[in-house]
Amino acid sequence: MDIRVRTEKLEGEQLSSYAALSSKTKGRLRPEEPCPVRTAFQRDRDRIIHSKSFRRLKQKTQVFISPSGDHYRTRLTHTLEVAQIARTIAKALRLNEDLTEAAALGHDLGHTPFGHAGEEALNEVLNKYGMYFKHNEQSIRVVDILEPKNLTWEVRDAILNHTGPKEPETLEGCIVKIADRIAYINHDIDDALRGGILRESDFPKDCVKVLGDKHNVRINTMVTDMIKASWDSPRIKMSPEVWEAMNRLRDFLFVKVYVGSDAKTEENKAKNVLQSLFNYYLEHPDRLPADLVEKDAGCAPAQVACDYVAGMTDRFALQVYMETFLPKPWLD
Repeated sequence: MDIRVRTEKLEGEQLSSYAALSSKTKGRLRPEEPCPVRTAFQRDRDRIIHSKSFRRLKQKTQVFISPSGDHYRTRLTHTLEVAQIARTIAKALRLNEDLTEAAALGHDLGHTPFGHAGEEALNEVLNKYGMYFKHNEQSIRVVDILEPKNLTWEVRDAILNHTGPKEPETLEGCIVKIADRIAYINHDIDDALRGGILRESDFPKDCVKVLGDKHNVRINTMVTDMIKASWDSPRIKMSPEVWEAMNRLRDFLFVKVYVGSDAKTEENKAKNVLQSLFNYYLEHPDRLPADLVEKDAGCAPAQVACDYVAGMTDRFALQVYMETFLPKPWLD
């Protein structure tokens, strides 16, 4: 018996009846020989971690654009925090930890530079061509077309539906969807406190009463409540009290941090950078990388320009913008 088959057997014996078993995967876009050591979901996790798009997340904004401090979250550290929270919940509920981890690590691969400001910027310019931009759908473009990884149906479904109205088909995907919210609410509070955008006394007292007044306490409250509410259940959920408090805290962040705060003062500049680059590559397709053009063969020119700009890191986007639009100094 090879190692993968033994692991699949253990999954069937030890995991919940509600778990997605790797041996029962709905398969990949293209058939391939299974790995003798890793299950299908373990293989997906490894493919995501070793991808260039995953490495680029370390230079992409979470909330604060180009922060000077070393401890502000990036899109990569956000992703790792989501994976940690999601794995803890999956393990406690005896669901498939490997599927959960793979989906969590891949959920933001298609995110733009400059956070949600970048997403808004590309959506605005694409609307002129009858198109739109959503980072979850772009993540699927990344793993299917731009950096094809031939992932399993379950991981792709969880990545696609980690945001938006549709629920993932697996409970593991549902865990990632809520873990994403738990992670960003709590780490964005932490970063906003560090940046002087918020003070502890600003938080709604009803939320503090339910969730706690410290970073680790809030996360522990949300995670343990989710485990208790979802125990031996075909649904992933929280108790009504904690769910409502968490969403009130999220609404508070939209008012105090996400919209119109000092953390957002540079967003219009960031949007202008991406929209200028998009328009430039639309007008100069010969400047696009040849391998990207080949992968995007048959796509609308606006889609090709969007794919290139969306994949940039903050630093690379600023570098290309300066090289393209700013005059170079004359040297003696």
